[in-house]
Amino acid sequence: MPINPRAEVTQARILSNRKVGAYHHIAFEAGEIGRYAKPGNFIAIAVGGDFSSMPLHRVFAIYRAKAEGIHASTIEIIVAAHGKGSEWLVKQSEGSQLRITGPLGTSFPLPAEPVNVAIVGGGYGSAPLFDLADHLKTRGCRVDAVIGASTSSKIFAPLDGKRTVNSVTVTTEDGSAGVQGRVTDVLDELIDRQRIDLIYSCGPMAMLKAIDEVAQRHQISHLISVEEAMACGIGICMTCVLPIKDSKGIVKMTRTCIEGPVIDSERVLWSKGIPEGTWGAP
Repeated sequence: MPINPRAEVTQARILSNRKVGAYHHIAFEAGEIGRYAKPGNFIAIAVGGDFSSMPLHRVFAIYRAKAEGIHASTIEIIVAAHGKGSEWLVKQSEGSQLRITGPLGTSFPLPAEPVNVAIVGGGYGSAPLFDLADHLKTRGCRVDAVIGASTSSKIFAPLDGKRTVNSVTVTTEDGSAGVQGRVTDVLDELIDRQRIDLIYSCGPMAMLKAIDEVAQRHQISHLISVEEAMACGIGICMTCVLPIKDSKGIVKMTRTCIEGPVIDSERVLWSKGIPEGTWGAP
């Protein structure tokens, strides 16, 4: 499977860079990338400047993409600064030029008919789900959001995003905001109350696995966006592979930057062990 056919490399100009809780919200003027980006796509950013000792790009989910207004197109990302590359990025000022590749990866498929949807995000993993919610609402779907994190400062639930969805339930493990606990502690009740037909989720693998167990109990379709580490974003380095079943049920070590990050949860092997005979396994 090739990379996203709409992908291009462009010099993107930073339009704004502001801190939002524990994260940074960065907006770019990004050539044609914003015109073709869909919910679930991501971008790869060259970090460190022209003489950087960091050859690997940093990958970020697209929070929002627009192709209107005074700029050719804009994209927005949410950054958690926890390494040299992301720490360098959040220090860049308005007007700085960065080399960006995108849009990359698969996007969230949308239901053909209006259905009741739950979007479930962990930390800044909730960011791409609010753009998805916009698209779902235009299709007539009801959208209820469950957003969780370890503590209140790590919750990402922007005001405009809250206005998009029908309801937002916040959970924090330390009880500093919303319901004390994890997203799965409130999901069963939401599914029953709103008669949820479909779940979209984005966040750490442990959280996605726990959500999938809930989805299976209720026999609900569950589409996930995985947060595997990606060193290149274009399918070369193989650092983001996961054991995934193909259409014939054959398990293969699959590049989540190419065949993902959006995947039907039914295809994912959640166990830590890699089955014997898996294609592409070390």
